[in-house]
Amino acid sequence: MKLDKVLSISGKPGLYELKAQTRGGFLAESFIDGKKIPVSMRNNVSILSEIAIYTYSEEVPLREVFQKIHDKEEGKPSIDHKSPKNELTTYFREILPEYDEDRVYPSDIKKVIQWYNLLISKNITDFSDPKAEEDSANEETEN
Repeated sequence: MKLDKVLSISGKPGLYELKAQTRGGFLAESFIDGKKIPVSMRNNVSILSEIAIYTYSEEVPLREVFQKIHDKEEGKPSIDHKSPKNELTTYFREILPEYDEDRVYPSDIKKVIQWYNLLISKNITDFSDPKAEEDSANEETEN
């Protein structure tokens, strides 16, 4: 599964998989307990493939941050997201040394680490860019 099917729903814990579209929104399945819930268009929903982390020079896509954690941990879970704030910020600085400390809060770091560990627990390790794969496929058909 790619990150463009993984959702974060404001006010609801964990991550969700986009299952189906409905007339007034869509159906999502929780990664935590497997329950399916209807989500209306009024809910604030973020697709993980569209989220980025601020750095001093640019915004780094979340999938790249996940890939860096994956490489550092050799595909295993990272530190616990409930670790003390200073441990989380030190760990995140190892992953993304240039992250903007004024705009990336400890709660954001906690969420990124929690999401990474949840994805790994569900064997979701493909953090590649779907747009880059699509572009390379288009180039091959043009040649």
